[in-house]
Amino acid sequence: QVQLVESGGGLVQAGGSLRLSCACSGSIFSINAMGWYRQAPGKQRELVAGITRGGVTNYADSVKGRFTISRDNAKDTVYLQINSLKPEDTAVYYCNARRSSNWAPQYDYLGQYWGQGTQVTVSS
Repeated sequence: QVQLVESGGGLVQAGGSLRLSCACSGSIFSINAMGWYRQAPGKQRELVAGITRGGVTNYADSVKGRFTISRDNAKDTVYLQINSLKPEDTAVYYCNARRSSNWAPQYDYLGQYWGQGTQVTVSS
């Protein structure tokens, strides 16, 4: 089992910044990629950024240049730095840890874990 604990969400004005953190514990050896998804009201959950064990990153087009994902292997923690926030970034952000290093949904069956979610609200 893997446990994920997120922190860092909150209310921020447009143009501001936030840093989300996700601490991973448990059977970390089985995890080959970690990332952040978000879900806005009435919308499907979407992948915004991911990073593999080898450090390969992947970003949604809508966040490229504004979001940066990084990891501290010594702390088993993944971070999402969010800059130039827009009202459309408002969503619940979920940390994800997965056994596959491929983010395509057909690899979800290999196993994945979710954090409890942290709310990010951007006011205009």
